[in-house]
Amino acid sequence: MADYEHETKAEQAREYDASQIQVLEGLEAVRKRPGMYIGTTSSQGLHHLVWEIVDNGIDEALAGFADEIHVVVEKDNSISVSDNGRGIPVDIQKKTGRPALETVFTILHAGGKFGGGGYKVSGGLHGVGASVVNALSTELDVQVIRDGKQYSMVFSRGHVKEDMTVTETGLPVDEHGTTVHFVPDPDIFRETTTFDIKTLTTRIRELAFLNKGLRITIRDERPETPTEDDFLYEGGIRHYVDYLNENKTTLFEPPIYVEGQENGITVEVALQYTDDYHNNLLTFTNNIHTYEGGTHEEGFKRALTRVVNDYARQNKLMKDNEPNLTGDDVREGLTAVVSVKHPDPQFEGQTKTKLGNSDARTAVDHTFADHFMRFLMEHPDVARKVVDKGTLASKARVAAKRAREVTRKKSGLEISNLPGKLADNTSKDPEISELFIVEGDSAGGSAKQGRSRLTQAILPIRGKILNVEKASMDRILANEEIRSLFTAMGTGFGDDFDVAKANYHKLIIMTDADVDGAHIRTLLLTLIYRYMRPLLDAGFVYIACPPLYRVRQGKFQRYLDTDDELKEMLGKLAPAPKPQIQRYKGLGEMDAEQLWETTMDPENRRLLRVDAQDAINADQVFSMLMGDKVAPRRQFIEDNATFADLDV
Repeated sequence: MADYEHETKAEQAREYDASQIQVLEGLEAVRKRPGMYIGTTSSQGLHHLVWEIVDNGIDEALAGFADEIHVVVEKDNSISVSDNGRGIPVDIQKKTGRPALETVFTILHAGGKFGGGGYKVSGGLHGVGASVVNALSTELDVQVIRDGKQYSMVFSRGHVKEDMTVTETGLPVDEHGTTVHFVPDPDIFRETTTFDIKTLTTRIRELAFLNKGLRITIRDERPETPTEDDFLYEGGIRHYVDYLNENKTTLFEPPIYVEGQENGITVEVALQYTDDYHNNLLTFTNNIHTYEGGTHEEGFKRALTRVVNDYARQNKLMKDNEPNLTGDDVREGLTAVVSVKHPDPQFEGQTKTKLGNSDARTAVDHTFADHFMRFLMEHPDVARKVVDKGTLASKARVAAKRAREVTRKKSGLEISNLPGKLADNTSKDPEISELFIVEGDSAGGSAKQGRSRLTQAILPIRGKILNVEKASMDRILANEEIRSLFTAMGTGFGDDFDVAKANYHKLIIMTDADVDGAHIRTLLLTLIYRYMRPLLDAGFVYIACPPLYRVRQGKFQRYLDTDDELKEMLGKLAPAPKPQIQRYKGLGEMDAEQLWETTMDPENRRLLRVDAQDAINADQVFSMLMGDKVAPRRQFIEDNATFADLDV
């Protein structure tokens, strides 16, 4: 069987030639409107170039012809990507009369993905591929190893710089692969051409999780950030779940893993329950992270809820008069990764990261339900833990519903009936309205006096709010400070959250610049991330940056943020009257005018916008900082203590 399979792959490799490279349209518009092809010319678009080339290697791996990809950030900040796949075809492509290698890099939508014979399943979201990377690079050179020869070409900004050359390598004829090296064009990427090693490493680790048995390495050869990582996960997404849960307390080991195929769609699911109150469900289609979910996610959720309830009924773990567990009940504490490989994925949604194929729903539902029910039957101890977790969640949900109903009763929670709480702004236009969450009564009083009443609302909080990482929804809704925030924002919370109903398009956290202030800020960010996440995704969450010092000398006055800035400023002042230096230990030490001038005035203030683009890392950090496991938190503090600026 192995010999037959080897011969079949060899035949397929020989058949992968120029006839499978289909030309759809030219390359002229790419440099003129790069955003249409890579989304943006910011840092995100810059990194997209790397993913386009890496995706080509992934496609070779999905087709069974590659098992290694190597990514290098060169010393000059250029990128090299190599794989041991079949090597891009080099024979003459009939439509263009030019080598297929040239066609792939100079004509948009030319590649094995479009011919129908090159790949059955292909990764990548836009499929614009190598030609767009070429168009947006000052230089791109490519080497292909096939049939004992090396084929090389050099391009510049989408055009051929050096025609294809062929040299004998002396390598065995079964040696094969492709190496692409490119230099991003600073005329296109004006914001930055510097690659972020953390961004690259995070995605490469994710790709290794999603493609079991594929080794992907990344090496940074820049002297300021030298790193090297080697990722190979024989267990694939099982290891992904382990990674996601490394700072959490799990209910069983190891993660449950399901794999199957239906109608040409490959389905993989890995899941594990933790003692958390929230869930973490990641879905992928052909290695694309489908942030908005879609049919494969629907199929998984439907099957999970049905199977848990069916098992509980069949094994008398629920009373006959008890209602079924809901989807939210059975997903509490769940960490799961759902990955499908689809031959013809159809994406929809605002960011084109939502799967729309109905057959994916059916494939995931059938495949996962069959395997999961069998697993529960064979592991009754684990099954009972899953059912018990859902039952407890159900009871908490009922209690939370009562609290939610109280929250919605204006007589009980009308903002005007909350003494000393919200001082609302007069404008009802959310786009210009800002809500400041201010720590302490003193700072709250200054903020209320110094604010712009038209646009700025103030919500003071007292002390440290509840740590929602370790609390059920009924406890969360019983907390007065949290309910005040939910009510003021007007968005609802959790699964009922609707960002379109937000009363303010800026939610600004304004706390003291000390350890306690940082703790309160972290508690608030944990609450927002876990239960008001769409605010982060919409870019509505900010952190105010009050100054640390005020320096006055006569009529001269300047606010400063660091000790170094203070030292530099004192060195520049003329030896006249002795400068007066005020160090602000808290917002409450500022009067209304100073607080407005330094921290609230849109003309002068500095705000840091908070986002959670790397949601996986954010989830791990919040779990580690705010969860029950002490060892990872202690290690984090030890590793990062030197970066802390403490006011002792």
